[in-house]
Amino acid sequence: MEKKDICMRIKEATQYYIGEVRQTSHNFIKWSILAIVTGGVIGVLSSFFGHALSMATNFREEHTWIIFGMPLAGLMIVLLYKKFGKDDGGTNQVFSTVRARDEVPATAAPLIFISTVLTHLTGGSAGREGAAIQLGGSVANQMGRIMKLDDEDTHVIVMCGMSAAFAALFGTPMAAAIFSLEVISVGVMYYTALMPCLLSSLMAAGVAGAMGIHAEHFQKGFVPDMTVIFGMKIGIVVLVCSIVSILFCMVLKQVGKAYGRWFNNKYSRIVGAAVLVIGINLIMRTSDYMGAGTELIVKAVELGEARPWDFFLKLVLTALTMKAGFKGGEIVPSFCIGATLGCTLGQLLGFEPRLCAACGMIAFFCGVTNCPITSMLIAFELFGFEGVSYYLVAVAVSYATSGYYGLYKDQTIVYSKYKAKYVNQKTRS
Repeated sequence: MEKKDICMRIKEATQYYIGEVRQTSHNFIKWSILAIVTGGVIGVLSSFFGHALSMATNFREEHTWIIFGMPLAGLMIVLLYKKFGKDDGGTNQVFSTVRARDEVPATAAPLIFISTVLTHLTGGSAGREGAAIQLGGSVANQMGRIMKLDDEDTHVIVMCGMSAAFAALFGTPMAAAIFSLEVISVGVMYYTALMPCLLSSLMAAGVAGAMGIHAEHFQKGFVPDMTVIFGMKIGIVVLVCSIVSILFCMVLKQVGKAYGRWFNNKYSRIVGAAVLVIGINLIMRTSDYMGAGTELIVKAVELGEARPWDFFLKLVLTALTMKAGFKGGEIVPSFCIGATLGCTLGQLLGFEPRLCAACGMIAFFCGVTNCPITSMLIAFELFGFEGVSYYLVAVAVSYATSGYYGLYKDQTIVYSKYKAKYVNQKTRS
């Protein structure tokens, strides 16, 4: 080979690798900036949202009469969505955006903000992370349009918005980053968005902390070493929680169908549901099941205290609230159901009810979201690493036994839970 040919090949190879380095550097800098900006903006908005929900909850607790305004709040929510959000598809619409089949409308953010605050103010049994996902996805989608990003980059920035809002409100940036990658298509991770989502989550969590939104952490107390007997007991707890997670998804679906049969009019539907929710709370003579249920989670995980009917009433009231048209989300109520059920089962089995509450909480979340990696990271961020062997059992058993059910109808489980094969199975929600 002539010297001239060798020099030409070296030059071409050098130019190729320089081009690769430039492209990689450009993408890294670009997404670092976009992710940090997205995390900062949504961190601020989510902090305002979190403070608004806290103010609404505090007002309800100090003025219990406000729960009788739930029918009026419901009417306002239906009216707002009828006038400004006709195409609103909730959290599923955010998932569709990532799959390039839909867009999150600009009105989704203010609508979910106002309607979730109204729901919490008047005592609806609803969470906040589902609303946060819509808020973050909507704002990020509009940011992508303003920045004139192409479709593929818009999908990534929407995922950044989802992660940022989740991290800001719940204070679990690792889990929030992976949740956006894992929840849409279970079994296929959107690794392209890993770095941007992580940066957005960390930025949003930092901004939220600076604005007074404190991360959730729970103290479980003593964690015994894993033994065969203890492993069997925690396996029983997790298996029951997994079964009840399927029941929760089925109840949500059936309540939605029942509302459609009995109340064709959305206004009468939400008023009727509000009256029913108020009646159940008055009969039980407690406000424990209103809102997200954080107080019940704290009692179960930190004190080992839960009444046998807590999980059931929270399950029923959440289904009645969310399927009627009230807004918020089912994630924190799912934590509450799992924690109270796990605690109750721990009491029955005579085994560390606080640890059982923590494992039940993680198992139930895994069952309704089909997100095992996110579930494990949530366990680490909320409870620490001391009970890691129990959390591994909880996540593994729950994922394997919870079937193809889930909270989100547009979620797809790409690979079978039972065989090493491709199934592309939509979750039944």
